[in-house]
Parts: sequence; C-alpha cells; structure tokens
Amino acid sequence: MKRLDLILNGKGGVGKSFFAINFVQYLKDKGITHVAIDSDNENSTLKRFHPDARFVDLDDRRGPDAIFSTLEKSNLVVMDCRAASTDLFIDFFAQINLPTVLSALGASLTLVMPVNHESDSVDQVQRLADEFGKKCGYVVVRNAAHSESFTLYEGSEVCAQLKDKLAGKEIAMSQLQDWLVVALNEQNLTITAAAKHPAFSLLDRQRLQTWQHKFYAGIESAADLLLPAKP
Repeated sequence: MKRLDLILNGKGGVGKSFFAINFVQYLKDKGITHVAIDSDNENSTLKRFHPDARFVDLDDRRGPDAIFSTLEKSNLVVMDCRAASTDLFIDFFAQINLPTVLSALGASLTLVMPVNHESDSVDQVQRLADEFGKKCGYVVVRNAAHSESFTLYEGSEVCAQLKDKLAGKEIAMSQLQDWLVVALNEQNLTITAAAKHPAFSLLDRQRLQTWQHKFYAGIESAADLLLPAKP
C-alpha cells in the first residue's frame, strides 16, 4: 500500500522542484497524508514553499537511509531529488537491494522524471529506465516551461520503452506565465495561497487557478503510480 515518489532527473533546471511544490500542494489540498522531503542543500526550494518538508542530506553516506525509515511510518513519501543525484541513487539502491527493501515495507517506488526540449534531460530518463527496468513505476512530466516541443523525447528509444514495456505514464505540465512565476517566488506563495492573496489581481488569480486545475487533472490521471494503493 505504501508509495515512494522520487522526483528525479540528473539534469538541473528541468522543473523537478516546481513539480514537487505543486504536487505536495495537491496532496495538501486533497487531504492526502504524506511526508515531503527536500534534498537540495543549496537552494531547498521545496522547503521554502512547504516549511513542513523534511530535509535529507545526500552528502551524508547514511543520509538516504532516512527515506526508508520515513516510509516505514508513512504510506506516502515524496522526495525532490537535487540535480546530479542519479549516480548516488543508483549506487544506494544497489547497496540496499531495493526490491527486497520495498517488499519488506510493502511499498512501491515511482520515479517521476521531468523532461524538456533538451537532449540531456531525455538521456537521464533513458539511463534510469535502463538501470531500474521493472523494479519501479515511471511517470514522465513533459515540462513546457521553456518550449512546447518534445521532439527529442518523442523520437527517443526510452519514450517507446516506457509506453510499451514499462507501463509508464505521462503528465503535461504547461507553461505558467513568467510574471506569475516571478511573483510566486517573490512572495514565497504556492498557487493555492496566491489564488486568495491580494497581491494578485483577479485575472492573475484566475490564470493560476486554471493552470492548477490542469496540473491536478494530470496528477489524477497518473494516481495509480503516484499515490498509495487503496486497500
């Protein structure tokens, strides 16, 4: 019944933290019990928007152990994995024999992998799929923040691999107007909070709510891979 969601792509700037912030807000808005974990010791974006998020230091050799000790006590753990952490998780999961640990906890792992128009982001997804195969679930997040073109991903081997062999799913994360992204960061507000905040005009509040509605629909379309299994 338990679920561990790792928001992971070794390339920086692909939208991991933006997805994490809004996914955690979805869980709060829907009243879904969870534990959120930040692992970026330089920016800690998730913790800035969700101060109740815990922190795991990936530079500590036993730091990642806390992910699974947390999962023992919670049905859902969501972790925003810092950039350049792919090798760390590959090595860590090999050390602990990931399938055995997940089985012992009655848990499933989902890798949530944002991609954009850049080849490096697609290469990272390929590497993760090749490494873990059917040991976990996969959700690809098409992040249109900088481009709506996903030609490289759509033409890649891993795109077909995830659809045909690994039962992966995709979520579209549409572009949010740049002035709204700036304002959210200046105010340190999630979209749910900003939609009721006087610093945002009526029309901007509507823009935020429209974006959030589409994002939440995407989450629900992949709920079987993102949320704990129902008993």
